[in-house]
Amino acid sequence: MKLSITVSPFWEMRMGCLMGLLFAGVFTSTLFAQEKPIDSLKLTELGEVILISTKQNLNHQQQYKPLATLDEFLESSRSIQMVKRGAYAWEPSMNDMASERLAISIDGMQIFGACTDKMDPITSYVDVSNLAEAQIESGQQGAVFGNTIGGGINLKLDKSNFKSTGWNASVESALESNNLARVLGGELNYSDEKFYINTDAIYRKADNYKAGGGREVEFSQFEKYNFSVNSGYALDKDRSISATLIFDEARDVGYPALTMDVSLARAIIGSFSFHQDSLFGSFKDWETKIYYNHIKHVMDDTKRPNVPIHMDMPGWSETTGFYTQAKLDKEKHNLFFKLDGFYNKSYAEMTMYPNNSNESLMFMLTWPDVRTKNLGFYAEDLVALNKASLKLSTRLAYHSNTVADEFGLNSLRIFYPEMHKTNTRFLKSFSAQYHKGWKDFHLNTGISYGERAASVSEGYGFYLFNSFDNHDYIGDPNLDTESSTEANISLSYKKTAFEITAEANYFHVFNYIIGVVDSSLSTMSIGAEGVKIYTNLDYAQLFNASVSGKYRISPAFKLSGSLSYHRGVDNEKENLPLISPFSYRSTLNFYKNQYSASLFVKGAGEQTDYNPTYGETKTAAYATLSASFGKRFFIQENDLFLKAGIENIFDTYYSTYTDWSNIPRMGRNIYINLSYTFN
Repeated sequence: MKLSITVSPFWEMRMGCLMGLLFAGVFTSTLFAQEKPIDSLKLTELGEVILISTKQNLNHQQQYKPLATLDEFLESSRSIQMVKRGAYAWEPSMNDMASERLAISIDGMQIFGACTDKMDPITSYVDVSNLAEAQIESGQQGAVFGNTIGGGINLKLDKSNFKSTGWNASVESALESNNLARVLGGELNYSDEKFYINTDAIYRKADNYKAGGGREVEFSQFEKYNFSVNSGYALDKDRSISATLIFDEARDVGYPALTMDVSLARAIIGSFSFHQDSLFGSFKDWETKIYYNHIKHVMDDTKRPNVPIHMDMPGWSETTGFYTQAKLDKEKHNLFFKLDGFYNKSYAEMTMYPNNSNESLMFMLTWPDVRTKNLGFYAEDLVALNKASLKLSTRLAYHSNTVADEFGLNSLRIFYPEMHKTNTRFLKSFSAQYHKGWKDFHLNTGISYGERAASVSEGYGFYLFNSFDNHDYIGDPNLDTESSTEANISLSYKKTAFEITAEANYFHVFNYIIGVVDSSLSTMSIGAEGVKIYTNLDYAQLFNASVSGKYRISPAFKLSGSLSYHRGVDNEKENLPLISPFSYRSTLNFYKNQYSASLFVKGAGEQTDYNPTYGETKTAAYATLSASFGKRFFIQENDLFLKAGIENIFDTYYSTYTDWSNIPRMGRNIYINLSYTFN
């Protein structure tokens, strides 16, 4: 089909929304014009930062649920939605694009899951006890973390960084009523101007949860251990070294939306870095890091009743990488340079055990030992203009995939006889973001272009069963590079007590990768309805718009809320899967005299723009109400913090568009968090 971009109803809708946002901004600027100047040279980026650290008591009081899982913290973002296959290891999605279109890293380290069914996103291998914040950047602003289409997420580790705090320790625990979730954690830290060491451990265990109305959701249990240590040593005034080790292990993890559970998901993540405040000339903040991580993931069906045929499905992912980066300030230019690279090995297999022991086992490689090499260079320049700023950035990368296993290579050559063992691509991205400030208004607008290579599953997956649409999937090593052009705009009005932001973005994704039915192929999985091949569509279009605001009612009360609208179609104007319906959320927060409280409502409209071809069914509109209360106590020089709350107060039975196979969400849940810090 010939590629063309015409004025369609989708385009008219998109332009109408953009013009509406611009008109609202112009009207608001006329209505609220003030004389107070602002710092117009600072670029207000299209990202956000979610504070996670449990080491700061103030964060405890501001957080709705301090010992929530990392998944719950990320879901509180205005930019991120979480795809849920159970109560554990939710998959982040941004701008209605899932993890293969995002750049997700942990403290700048590239890490790749070991599960062909995406049951172990990168975010599942750390915990809130490890982290200071989640850095979230939309579109090509996320290219600083790696090649991306939809955006980037970097989970920044919590470190003392040579603060003279001496020894401190804390113990934390939590209990939840719905699934009897138990959380126990502790930290021991020391820091001075020359040396620091941070250690923490956390344990989580939960039984099956109950949906609204008391219905038990079977196979939703999980158990998780996490331990980390990071330390640093100052070589002199402007040079230091640091090292990090994280061990994370989950066992007996149930996935009610899937046909299998997980008996083991284990990650070992280590790094060593060097930092120097000044380099040669005007270069500064030079940091170099080398890292290694190893992940093992084992799918298991032994606890499921009436299994037609038992399967073992282990997977492994091993990554070695580095980055080196520095800044340069020169007159009106603030430059940042980063060179990074990684080498990843992804291997997964499946063994089927027939009920008749006399029959032969069936074995195949679902990921045929794919070796991925990536070497990238990222650069950005923040240019100060007259009462404005311009941010220019680019990423250039060499990307190579090699199938190392001959058996796996020959299996794929059944479908692609002419495929090469190695596939090499050169990936590019460019972005220009403009910021203008006048009086109390900020305007951000930008355009960008980015590319990404197919994921291991999209390029080399061999009969991967997708329970969402009940099809087997086969990768295509000859897929074209997926690319995207993006336009974004954001208009903000900010006062001391009031803030409102309207923003929108549009992605035109060329060579959009998605599974398409091939009726000539036979299924491998029992009960599968057909086989899909990962294929390039001519293009797809995605549009996102939102309005968010904050209002300080009084020194003690703050009100915040947001509304969002999303739309996604392919080149045939068919709906794309997993596109959010109209959604909203609002929070009323109270804080005074070490007391804190909040009232939180969230909901969504009916999902009307869905596509049954991808296994989607309509989800109904819903709304839930939650509340929390906290109090901080001082015991001599130590702190005791208590927080309790009720989620889904009215025990609403509901599921959202991101709930795999429409598994219901948790019903009413009462929780209590307790934290004691020794200073």
